[in-house]
Amino acid sequence: MRFIGPTAILSAVILWAAPAQPLQRIPVNYDESKVGQYTLPDPLVTLDSTRVRDAATWNSRRRPELIRLFEENVYGRSPGRPSDESFEVFDLDRHALGGKAVRKQVTVYFSRRKDGPREDVLIYIPAGARAPVPVVLSLNFMGNQAVMAADAAVKLPMLWDREHKTKHQAAEDARVQNKDFGGAVEKTLARGYGFATIYYGDIEPDFAGGMVYGVRPLYFQPGQVEPGPEDWGALAAWGWGMSRAIDYMETDREIDAKRVAILGQSRLGKTVLWAGARDTRVAMVLANCSGEGGAALARRWYGETVKHMNVNFPYQFCTNYQKYGDDPARMPVDTHELIALLAPRPVYLGTAAEDQWSDPKGEFLASVAAEPVYRLLGKRGLETDRLPPLNEPILHDIAYHIRSGKHEITAFDWDQFLRFADMHLARPPASRSHGEMK
Repeated sequence: MRFIGPTAILSAVILWAAPAQPLQRIPVNYDESKVGQYTLPDPLVTLDSTRVRDAATWNSRRRPELIRLFEENVYGRSPGRPSDESFEVFDLDRHALGGKAVRKQVTVYFSRRKDGPREDVLIYIPAGARAPVPVVLSLNFMGNQAVMAADAAVKLPMLWDREHKTKHQAAEDARVQNKDFGGAVEKTLARGYGFATIYYGDIEPDFAGGMVYGVRPLYFQPGQVEPGPEDWGALAAWGWGMSRAIDYMETDREIDAKRVAILGQSRLGKTVLWAGARDTRVAMVLANCSGEGGAALARRWYGETVKHMNVNFPYQFCTNYQKYGDDPARMPVDTHELIALLAPRPVYLGTAAEDQWSDPKGEFLASVAAEPVYRLLGKRGLETDRLPPLNEPILHDIAYHIRSGKHEITAFDWDQFLRFADMHLARPPASRSHGEMK
C-alpha cells in the first residue's frame, strides 16, 4: 500500500467533482398518484435467467452476482483488509461513566504511515461483563466527543467543516451532546451490549473533493489521480472504515465480534446497508432514515431521487451511478436487492412520517420485495404488504417502523433497535461463514 498526499491529486479531484445544483431545479414528487409504474428486478433470478431455488445457489451464484452489480453501478468496488493495518489502544479506563463501563479508545491505522489516514474508535463495554459482549457499532457526524459529551476523557478529534472544507482541532466546547445519541449509550450498556462509534470524517470528509483527504487515495494505481468508473465512493469508504473497526474487535477478548450490529442515520444509514452487504461478519444492520441510495426504491419517483444524488452528492457513489439519474429503470439492481444481500441476518429499517424526502413507503416496499430471499433462507420477512400504523413496529428478521416525527434518530428508534437486538443478538449465533467481500 502506498500513501499519495493530497497536493498531488487535489486539482484533478476538483475537476472530477460535479458542481452542486440547487435542489429546486430537479422535479420532486410527493404525490403517490404520480409515482408511475415500475418493474423491479427479481432478486431470485440470475443474469442468465436461472431461477434460484435453494440457499446453495443463492450463496454461490446470485449473491456474488448482486454484489458485483452494486459495485459496478452504485457504490463502487472496495478493497479488503489492508495488509499493513495496525491498532493502538491509547486509552483504557475500567471505571468509566461512574463505574458503569470500561472505556477504550483505539486508533486503527490503515497503513504503516502513522501520519496517513486512520480512525479513532470509542468503545464502551458494560462493567462487570463475565463474557465477551455483543456491540452496537455506529458512525457519527459530530465526532466521538459529542456521542458521550459528559465523558471529558474522550479524545477531542480533528473535525471537518463541510461548508468551508477545512479541518480544525476540536475545542472543549465541542463536547455538545449529539442528539442522535442522547441517552443511547447508557441504554445500550444497561441492556448488556457494548457501544462503539467512529467519526465518519476520520475516514473521509463529507464534501465534493474530500476524497483527497481520506482513505481512497491509498488504493490508487500508479499515476492515478481520480476514481475510475467502478471505484468506490464515500459511502463505501465509510463502510470500509466500519469493517476495519470489526478487524480490531476480533482481537479484543471482551468483545464478541460475531455479534456486532452496525447502525447509521441518513447517509450513514445508506452506509451501513452497503457495509453489511459486503461484510458478512456483521450480525445485524440498523439503518435509520436511509432514503435514496439506501433502502428507498430507486425506481419510485418520490422524494429524493437518483438524479438528486448524482447532482448533489456524486462523490458518495461510483461514477457509473451517474448513468441512471434520468432513468433509474435502466439500473440492473434496486434496493430490495440490497436488503436481500443482508439475508439471513436481521435488518431493521427505521423511517419517519415527516421525512417524505426519504420516502418511508419506498423503504417499506423494498423490504416487502426482499422477503422472498429471506423466506428462501428460512427467515421471516415483514409478512404484509400494508404499511403499518405509526409507531407500531414489525419485528421479524426484517423489521420496519414508521414513527411520528422528523429525519433524526429518536429515543423511540433506539428503544426499538434494542428490542430487536434482544431478539437476535442476546445469544451467540450458530456458526456461519464470516468475511468481507474481496
